[in-house]
Amino acid sequence: MPISLSVRSFKIRLAVTTGDLAGIGPEVLVKALARWPRRKSVRILVCGAAFSLNALARRFRLPLRFSDIPSREGWEKHKETIPCYFDSKKTLTAATVRSIELAAALALEGRADAVVTPPINKAALKKSGFNIPGHTEFLEKLSHTKRAEMMLVGGPLRVVLVTRHEAIRKVPALITRERVEQTILTTVEELRYSFGIAHPRIAVCGLNPHAGEEGTIGLEERDVITPAVKRAKSLSRAEIHGPLSPDALFVDAYRGRYDAVVCMYHDQGLIPLKMISRGQGVNVTLGLPFVRTSPDHGTAYDIAGRGVADPGSMTEALEMAFQLARNRARR
Repeated sequence: MPISLSVRSFKIRLAVTTGDLAGIGPEVLVKALARWPRRKSVRILVCGAAFSLNALARRFRLPLRFSDIPSREGWEKHKETIPCYFDSKKTLTAATVRSIELAAALALEGRADAVVTPPINKAALKKSGFNIPGHTEFLEKLSHTKRAEMMLVGGPLRVVLVTRHEAIRKVPALITRERVEQTILTTVEELRYSFGIAHPRIAVCGLNPHAGEEGTIGLEERDVITPAVKRAKSLSRAEIHGPLSPDALFVDAYRGRYDAVVCMYHDQGLIPLKMISRGQGVNVTLGLPFVRTSPDHGTAYDIAGRGVADPGSMTEALEMAFQLARNRARR
């Protein structure tokens, strides 16, 4: 007879990366760890070196201590300080990449339940020879996931993007039936699995103004999005509405009519979300074999080192990683 594991006694293990070491990532990480009310049921491992984090904790007079550990095996048993593990001495940019690789490896090995990632800078990585479009794509590759989806959570809104960091002129060609359908289905599955919503309600945006207005403004809604919505409904048995005009549906989403909104391109979803999240938004990657969250801001080189970075979004990312991993553990 299988042994029943009590969720109450289960330790949620978070592997946290350092982000871009030249940006505000380490600062918001240290501040967030001090602000976040750590529970007895949480264990945290930082995939980086303890020295610089201890220096930041002293600078900001935070009651935190970090210590390097020699092995990632059994790291969750380390309780006196926050354990740090890093297995390579590399340049700042390469260390940023290695930190992500280590966190993903821990999750894939079953040594962590969630990965939390401070921001990286895609342009800086590319200049240093790392062709990484972003965390989402890199974690797709590391986990051998066919396609992960980007969800942004802020206030009462959850938005998921069919296309992500693409030039606007390229977006219409990238909106295919398969892509829209897959994004909807992944959203439904994650709302059930990670967010604990048994009967998800999804709104799907149109691409054109007024959702194409019956083909008078554009044909993508008629020829691509509507067929994708119908098929996703039949496969998921979820409540899915659309394509709808985004200038109207976001009011209903804000009021709780929908559990998530599927958007066709980046700014369609992120402008309303960031307007109401007020620096507390969280990026959640859907479709991975582990939970991954991140703050919704960038590296902010212009304020790095000044000690003024707001850890609000990073704090929310830690909390959401804990909540989603706990929901998964309950299944």
